[in-house]
Amino acid sequence: MHVLDAGSGVGGPARYFAEAHQCRVTGIDLTQEFVQVAGELTRRCGLSDLVSFKQGSALDLPFGDGTFDAATLIHVGMNIADKGKLFANVRRVLKPGALFGVYEVMRAGEGELPYPMAWAQTPETSFVETPETYRHLLTRAGFKLEGEDNWREFALTLAREMREKAEKSGMPPLNQQILMGSTFRERIGNVMATLERGTIAPVQMIARAA
Repeated sequence: MHVLDAGSGVGGPARYFAEAHQCRVTGIDLTQEFVQVAGELTRRCGLSDLVSFKQGSALDLPFGDGTFDAATLIHVGMNIADKGKLFANVRRVLKPGALFGVYEVMRAGEGELPYPMAWAQTPETSFVETPETYRHLLTRAGFKLEGEDNWREFALTLAREMREKAEKSGMPPLNQQILMGSTFRERIGNVMATLERGTIAPVQMIARAA
């Protein structure tokens, strides 16, 4: 199986999929530095035979029609305004019947989003939408929604456990602060406060290409 990871970042999910399922994964990300780091980490993990990364835009995927057997989009759509174009591009490169797994922060309730957030310093680069918008745009792009889950409670529990562990043992040497920089604590604090209020939630959707 050949899987596309759109917006692959430094490649953690791509490496996990390859190692856990022995599938081939191609990641694409807009940021060249992420692509370079992803490639180096993958080499160190001994997974370069299964995982590769390419610099490019998810709005203009440099792959032929029907190339992939499955695709994922993990915490990417919050930075992309034209999600309709994004989903149409993913649908084009998928084979008929292929699954598309989406895991995104979505708007779940009323209230303003404070900035900086984990994915954006300012509102100008943040495009958080409702599950209803995702459903509509996925359907219009040629997908049929097969499952949907709200993971807000899981995220709150996990965050609490991680915070308690950090208080006892300190932060691990490799953590998100390396990527987010000096605003790490403010960003994560804003995300958690908004998540606790129910304004946002991580939502998983599984769609199948028609």
